[in-house]
Amino acid sequence: MDSAHALAAGSSSLLVWLIALPALGAAILLLGGRRTDKWGHVLATGLSGGSFVVGIVELIRMLGRSGENRGVSQHLFTWISVGHFNIEAGLLLDQLSICFVLLITGVGTLIHIYSITYMEHDLDRRRFFAYLNFFIAAMLLLVLGNSYLNLYVGWEGVGLASYLLIGFWNQKPVYATAAKKAFVANRVGDFGLSIAIMIAFATFGSVSFDGVAAGAGKLANLNSGALTAMGAMLLLAAAGKSAQFPLQSWLGDAMAGPTPVSALIHAATMVTAGVYLITRSNFVFDRAPTAQLLVVIVGVITLLFGAVIGTAKDDIKKALAASTMSQIGYMILAAGLGPAGYAFAIMHLLTHGFFKAGMFLGAGSVMHGMNDEVDMRRYGALRKFMPATFVTFGLGYLAIIGVPPFSGFYSKDKIIEAAFNAGGARGLIIGSAALLGAAITAFYMTRVMIMTFFGKARWAEGTHPHESGKLMVVPMVILAIGSVGAGALLSIGSSLKNWLEPVVSRGFVEPTPRLSPLLVSTLAIGAVALGVLIAYLKYVRQPIPELAPTDVSIFTRAARRDLYQDAFNESVFMRPGQYLTRSLGFLDRVFIDGAVNGIGALFGGTSVRARRLQTGYVRTYSLFILGGAAILVAAMLAARL
Repeated sequence: MDSAHALAAGSSSLLVWLIALPALGAAILLLGGRRTDKWGHVLATGLSGGSFVVGIVELIRMLGRSGENRGVSQHLFTWISVGHFNIEAGLLLDQLSICFVLLITGVGTLIHIYSITYMEHDLDRRRFFAYLNFFIAAMLLLVLGNSYLNLYVGWEGVGLASYLLIGFWNQKPVYATAAKKAFVANRVGDFGLSIAIMIAFATFGSVSFDGVAAGAGKLANLNSGALTAMGAMLLLAAAGKSAQFPLQSWLGDAMAGPTPVSALIHAATMVTAGVYLITRSNFVFDRAPTAQLLVVIVGVITLLFGAVIGTAKDDIKKALAASTMSQIGYMILAAGLGPAGYAFAIMHLLTHGFFKAGMFLGAGSVMHGMNDEVDMRRYGALRKFMPATFVTFGLGYLAIIGVPPFSGFYSKDKIIEAAFNAGGARGLIIGSAALLGAAITAFYMTRVMIMTFFGKARWAEGTHPHESGKLMVVPMVILAIGSVGAGALLSIGSSLKNWLEPVVSRGFVEPTPRLSPLLVSTLAIGAVALGVLIAYLKYVRQPIPELAPTDVSIFTRAARRDLYQDAFNESVFMRPGQYLTRSLGFLDRVFIDGAVNGIGALFGGTSVRARRLQTGYVRTYSLFILGGAAILVAAMLAARL
């Protein structure tokens, strides 16, 4: 890309309303307090839906312009003006950001609708909807900002909103701890983004996307140190926000929040921000092969990491969280493949937004009908009692494992194909890893389906499973429709790839595939079938114990403990940090405070003792004079001798 993209001649005055509507809802509900309890949830849902309508209007306008002129911008105000450094607060809507706008507002509105019933009996429902609106507004600012600095504001807003939502029930210490863990892990990633912005300013004198793209294009060295360092810091930021290795450990604990939060964070918004950041920064990574390779490595590790963890989770939400970690790994891997993979990363992001949000809402529906029970070992046979949840969740399941013609088949297979076509040993390694991840995904997702909806009933006495209300079922049905057809729709005539080309793949000539698409699809379907078969033999042919067995392999124990990531972080980062602070505290007390306090004590003690010489009696002073004279005479006599 020469200058990020071409902008339409005019600007769009509607862009600000995309963000302003949900932001207004959050402000009204938070400032209005209890006075808005009765209608706050309706207002928040309506404003989120209004933002979606504005997004549709902007898409229609965009379709009416030529490919090179579809991007539009809106100047808001001058934010920073110091010498030659000027930052405007502005918005940018192009072919990439419109995909995120529609996903965020569309799926976000469905989650709002679902939450009306799900949070019906919560005394703080109004505050919950205010946080949802705030989250939507922050995420929209993130994807619509026209510079890294504007993006950073939305980035931090999303971090704050996630903290508030994950810890919404913070009266429970474990939930408050989960929120803090997510917040701290994200701050590590945020440090990377702030350093990347500093590198951009120091190297190019600009932090706008156009300015950095133009500056990167003028660098003679393809793999310059500045671009590599900037790419590495952007990757660190993406790892924190999108729960990628080594900053992925917060994602499972984030299930502490209400289930709609899980759907919002894990499907449509927060965890996709890292994929957006890397794809938006394509002009950096395409000219920094080392940083691009790091992106691929992180994606491969995470997609396998999450898949393995998912095989041993009995908590339905944590199993889906591990799945999210793995699926985002696929997206990061695709983004690391450069122009050959950007479009497939976004395609999988969009299809994942449908089927994963649908499955999280399905999990919430199961919990709603099972007295908030999350242990799948206490489920079983729920398809008979919750048919709508079973069908919608099942369609999402078929999509995520990649069964044709469901949406995941089109997006995930394309990533596997692009990985193999990277060529050489690199292509063989990452392609095989992606294929292995597909097999493991089929295994653990089949395990979730069997343990939840099939087999004999294993729930506790007094539990009466029942289907959820219409306001919960309708969003699940809409998302299930997306799980079925979104992939095919986005693949027709390479529609999404052609749509994104002016932004992420300008001038890219696709090389001749090393493996035919038919062969890759055959391998992928075979891997899926193998995973399903193993799960069938293990969980259908054998009874499912109501308590997790303790006599398990070392691999199962490791997966149950998230492959010891928390233990590693505690040993390598937390404990040394604690010891360091304790050592510094000791040095401060003994040496710093000791020196200061010692000098004070010396002069204080000396003055106290010297003060005793001042008695106020004449006879005492006469005695001192006599003694001094005697000492003086003695000294003079000693000198003569």
